[in-house]
Amino acid sequence: MGMRDGGDEEERVNDVHDIIIIGGGPAGYTAAIYAARANLSPYVAEGFGAGGQLMLTTDVENFPGFPDGVQGPELMQHMRGQAERFGATLESADVSKVDLTSRPFRVWVDDEEHLANSVIISTGASARWLDLPSESRLRGFGVSTCATCDGFFFRDRPMVVVGGGDSAMEEALFLARMASSVTIVHRREAFRASSIMVERVREHEKIRVRWNAVVEEVVGEEKVEAVRVRDTRTGEIEDIPAAAMFVAIGHDPNTGLFTGQIALDESGYIETTGTRTNVEGVFACGDVQDTIYKQAITAAASGCMAAMDAERWLEGGMSSPGPVSAEPAGAVAQSTER
Repeated sequence: MGMRDGGDEEERVNDVHDIIIIGGGPAGYTAAIYAARANLSPYVAEGFGAGGQLMLTTDVENFPGFPDGVQGPELMQHMRGQAERFGATLESADVSKVDLTSRPFRVWVDDEEHLANSVIISTGASARWLDLPSESRLRGFGVSTCATCDGFFFRDRPMVVVGGGDSAMEEALFLARMASSVTIVHRREAFRASSIMVERVREHEKIRVRWNAVVEEVVGEEKVEAVRVRDTRTGEIEDIPAAAMFVAIGHDPNTGLFTGQIALDESGYIETTGTRTNVEGVFACGDVQDTIYKQAITAAASGCMAAMDAERWLEGGMSSPGPVSAEPAGAVAQSTER
């Protein structure tokens, strides 16, 4: 359903997808399931990183329906297979560029152009890491970016949180409910977090702070045993005993493809009302527009919402082909139209 760049105009395929979904993961796959069951035959460009952050997660115990837990990659395979069962077309290739200025929308998967009446964006957000070899090796074996997901596995043992913003404070406070102790490692001598969060952390009897320190290495062969830090002032090395290390230095939404075409907030997340963006016919779901929850279950729920919103928009008499209407950046957050 497209043509190669540089192909003759007559080679352009007349068929236009009802929906193209950009990105896999819980949001994209759930959107595909709902869109396929609505007979919209969605085309899903999963990307080579299909499955999102759950592909880096071992046991998932807080996703409903799995009383004994489920491996992250296994959960993604279940969702992917369910979408295929109902007729979604999935392609493990990256979207290289998009044109959302007129409809049908144009989406290039590798070098092949695809056309669509509506687009659902579910490209997610990528957690920032410390980029240490030992950190990469022990991901899923005590190194994590999600206390809500993985903290329970290390209850009654010491844990380390790396970061100095509100996210790090939230992670530390959550982990303190179950850990024997929590050490926050921060590279400066003052937190960037809000005053109320800092106060809660300082008053908690289980939490201590290692100021002016950076992580040099995660110690352990098959699991985390300690976190090695270096004092930024003295150069002194210290090993902090820990069963787990949680990196809380932020996320980067995967929105580079859409810069200048849809409204983004100051951090690069897509601005939405529900799942609707400021461009008519373009919807967004999952972590690419979620700055608060960032859970597999909430991503899946917003994928359902995006598919239903797109279906209703398509059925409601979408505008004729040509330039699309777009609300000014920032206006979408105030609008209540559906």
